[in-house]
Amino acid sequence: MVFVVSRKNFFAENETTGLFISWVTITLAFALVLSEKFLNFGSFLSVLPVAAIGVGTGFVLHELAHKYVAIHYGAKAEFRYWNLGLILAIVLPLITFGNFLFAAPGAVYIYGKEISRKQNGIISLAGPAANIILALAFLAFAFSGFFPKVFFNVAFINIFLAAFNLLPVFPLDGSKVFAWNPAIWGIFFVPLAIVVLFVF
Repeated sequence: MVFVVSRKNFFAENETTGLFISWVTITLAFALVLSEKFLNFGSFLSVLPVAAIGVGTGFVLHELAHKYVAIHYGAKAEFRYWNLGLILAIVLPLITFGNFLFAAPGAVYIYGKEISRKQNGIISLAGPAANIILALAFLAFAFSGFFPKVFFNVAFINIFLAAFNLLPVFPLDGSKVFAWNPAIWGIFFVPLAIVVLFVF
C-alpha cells in the first residue's frame, strides 16, 4: 500500500524493523492458509519455509518497489507497519479456518514532494507489478520440474499479493491505480482475479 502524507512527523521506528515484523507476521498468516490440515502443527511447519520464501520475496519486494519508484519521482518514502493490519493478518485466517487472509500489514508513506494522480497510480502499481514478475519467474521454475510444489506455492503467494492489493478499495493500491487509469487497472486486475478464483 501507498500513502501520500504532508510531512515526516511519525517515522520514529526503524524501517528495516517494520519490514521484518511484517514479514514474520504475514509468513505465519500464509502458513495458516497453505496448511493442508488447519491448525495441524506438522502441516503448519511443513509449509512455513515456503511461506517465508514467498512472503520474503513477494511482500518485501512489493513494498520496496513502491518506495524506489516514489524516490524516482523525487519524493521520500518509508515503509511503516500498521498494528491493526498485523492483527488482522493473524486473526482472520484463524476465525475463517484458513479461508481468508488480510495481507496489508503496513504501507509505504510518501512525503517531501507533491505527487500527481498519475505518479501515485504508477507508484501504487509498482508493488503488484513486482509480484507479477516474481510469480512468472517462480512458475518457470515450477514448470521446469525444479521443486514444483514449492515454487507453485511461492508463485501463488505473489499472485495473491498482487490481486489483493489491486482490489479497488481504499487504502489498497488498486484504488489509486483505478483513480489514475481504470483501463490499466483492469488489464492488471482481471487476469489476476481469474487466476486466484479459478486456478488456485
